[in-house]
Amino acid sequence: MKYIFPPLYGLLAYFTIRLLADSVSGMLFWRRSWTLNGIEMAFSAIMGYVFIWAYNRLFAYYDRRWQHDFSSKRIGQEVLGVFLINLLVQNIFLTPMVALTDDGLQWYDLVDVNLIPLFYALIYYGVRRSHLYFQAYVQNRLQLEKITNDKLETELKFLRAQYHPHFLFNALNTIYFQMDDDVVAAKKTVEQFADLLRYQLYDQQEMVGIQQEIQYMQRFIDLQKIRSSPRLRLQLHFDEQLQDEKVYPLLFLPLVENAFKYIGGDYLLQLELRKQGADICFLVQNSIPAAAPEIEGLPVAREKGIGLENLQRRLELLYQDRHYFSAGIKEQQFVAELKLTLPP
Repeated sequence: MKYIFPPLYGLLAYFTIRLLADSVSGMLFWRRSWTLNGIEMAFSAIMGYVFIWAYNRLFAYYDRRWQHDFSSKRIGQEVLGVFLINLLVQNIFLTPMVALTDDGLQWYDLVDVNLIPLFYALIYYGVRRSHLYFQAYVQNRLQLEKITNDKLETELKFLRAQYHPHFLFNALNTIYFQMDDDVVAAKKTVEQFADLLRYQLYDQQEMVGIQQEIQYMQRFIDLQKIRSSPRLRLQLHFDEQLQDEKVYPLLFLPLVENAFKYIGGDYLLQLELRKQGADICFLVQNSIPAAAPEIEGLPVAREKGIGLENLQRRLELLYQDRHYFSAGIKEQQFVAELKLTLPP
């Protein structure tokens, strides 16, 4: 195909020129001398090689110069190069040939000789370069998606790394206060704490079973109850319909941790995890003191703290357009609701 296409290209341009020229002049070229026709066709085939060679050199030049840049400026310069090649080659080689045959060079001959090869040249350019530009577009899209995925993965790792110290601080603080009263119980608490860490460090697959998350929350609640006020009234409900569903890990815990951290007033803490159609719904309500505590130096009504901010960003990354999250004070209670839509 490499050696067949150029003469076919030249002959196509030749026959188109002859057809248009004969339509204007009334000449029938097949009634001319076949020796003359043969010379013209052979010359046109050779000119096809010249045109394709010139285009290839032009494309190679811009590929080296611009490399991966496919801007409109490059395309404009390439089209201009194709136009100049046609203008130069046609008027140096084709115009004299036309002038020496038949009735000499007429105005319509000059128009045909300049426009027809240019028309086919632009078609050839569009077909030849569109494939390259499409490949470049696909590669750029893939590269952009890879960069985006790498960025999101890096951010998720940072959020997890940020969450672990937050969890460690609260858990160690619990054990610290317990050691003043009961060392044996503190040792048992350390064992519970180790189980929690083991889940975080070794059992974090991309997604986990919902029962694993429930067991983890139960262990965490048991750990927090140790240092909680005796006035604590805890109401738990885990829907028995939740069995084999898969979720991303450690998304429910920040809400539980936040509830234990800021509970007060009537010391009522309600946790409900249920399945609702294709959604998993998690509702956490905890009473708060009459004078609302401050979180990270700002009133709780204005600021949710690093744990909930971290959670909200992780939800945006992991459950984009497939989650609902709200948190705020309602009638002397802090109410947080999280809804995850499971994939079909």
